[in-house]
Amino acid sequence: MGQIYNGDILRGLFWLIITPGFWVGTGGCLGWVCHIIAAATAYNRAEAKEKYRVTVI
Repeated sequence: MGQIYNGDILRGLFWLIITPGFWVGTGGCLGWVCHIIAAATAYNRAEAKEKYRVTVI
C-alpha cells in the first residue's frame, strides 16, 4: 500500500499480487521477505521523491 500512497500504482499492484502469492505458495515461509522488500522500496522511493520535490511558495 505504501507504493500506491506514493503514487506508484503499478508497483503497488505488483506487490499486492506477489506478496500473498509468496505467503500461500511457500506456506508462510517467504511471505515476510516480500513484506520487508515492499516496505523498504516504498520508504526509499518516498524519500527520493521528497528529496527532489519542488516546493512552490
